[in-house]
Amino acid sequence: MIPLLIVIFVIAYAAIALEHPIGVNKSASALLGAGLLWTIYAVSTGNHHLISHQLNESLSGTAQIVFFLMGAMTIVEVVDAHNGFEVITSRIRTRKLSTLMWLVGFVTFFLSAVLDNLTTTIVMISLMKKLLDRPADRLFFAGMIVIAANAGGAWSPIGDVTTTMLWIGGQITSVAIMKSVFLPSVVNLLVPLLVVSWMVRGREVIAPAATGDTGLPKTTELERNVMFFLGLGILVCVPVFKTLTHLPPFMGILFGLGILWLVGELIHRDKEDSQKAHLTLGHALMRIDMSSIIFFIGILLSVATLEHTHILTSLAQWLDRTVGRTDVIVTIIGIASAIVDNVPLVAASMGMYSLEQYPADSFLWQLMAYAAGTGGSILIIGSAAGVAAMGLEKIHFFWYVKRISWLALIGYFSGLAVYILQCKICG
Repeated sequence: MIPLLIVIFVIAYAAIALEHPIGVNKSASALLGAGLLWTIYAVSTGNHHLISHQLNESLSGTAQIVFFLMGAMTIVEVVDAHNGFEVITSRIRTRKLSTLMWLVGFVTFFLSAVLDNLTTTIVMISLMKKLLDRPADRLFFAGMIVIAANAGGAWSPIGDVTTTMLWIGGQITSVAIMKSVFLPSVVNLLVPLLVVSWMVRGREVIAPAATGDTGLPKTTELERNVMFFLGLGILVCVPVFKTLTHLPPFMGILFGLGILWLVGELIHRDKEDSQKAHLTLGHALMRIDMSSIIFFIGILLSVATLEHTHILTSLAQWLDRTVGRTDVIVTIIGIASAIVDNVPLVAASMGMYSLEQYPADSFLWQLMAYAAGTGGSILIIGSAAGVAAMGLEKIHFFWYVKRISWLALIGYFSGLAVYILQCKICG
């Protein structure tokens, strides 16, 4: 049974990694893999009571992550529907390309920590289309936005799905991850920014010609501000809610979603149904990326099979015997996340190492959050932010390898060195 499970998982994993070349959505591959793995495990074991207990246990952990992501994505969609992000983007004004690069880099970095790297990438690349006319400039900015978004997401419990998984799983806590990974993440962005700002020094921003009405739904300044700051406040307060109540994060995000829904209903209560249809929570729920949600369900349930059959434990023991050093193992995992999706990598790592062996906020988990979060920037297909940028600006894989990958790589190792040095100094 064990060899068959490994073969099926590897094939499903390969299909996920090769999603674009083979033309099969990764969500389909993940669901098919999960179904086959659990079916073979159940038939081979024959202990239906045990299988039922293990599946319910895995489903509980998976559902917490899925509910949290659905709530967070819906809040972001509501803010976007109200043009709330204009509160930030309308304040970016400069004539120098290098200055704009720094502004965009740090706005992306901190916005990603509060929202998530995927949403922030979409918002900032959309902004670049309004600020930059030359396609070559927009491509370069898109590459830097990917690096900044992934760096910003790595140090926040709600900034990247892998960090969220570790937070919900109990491997990290919100305050500790922010304190320990913030500086390495800043360096991860700072080093590429220094290089790029030197490369574009002296160049002027060439803005696109002004256009007329875009046809987008109009909202008042009050509506934009209320929904932006309320949505932002809810997302920021989720870690505080978890700390104060000891309830899982998905309860905090669902509670916040209810508050946002109520406020939205009150703000638009005097409007006709046709005027407020696009601003409602119901419309936002239709706009969230359900394909990604299904993918998370499939891959987490697939990895759970390997965990229950002790395959991941055996892999961890083999890595410890072969490689030995934890920092080297995690560094390899981070680089691997540039080639394959970081969600299954982190999910597998969570199953490989127990909390008894590595307690919450230990070196392994914090370095894992940094490496998996930022390592995906090395290739355009290595993160959700990169894939989004690829679609929005039609970035070619090899263009990114030539122009951006080396910047992401030096940023990755610079931040890694800072984290290890930080640990040695602080003990």
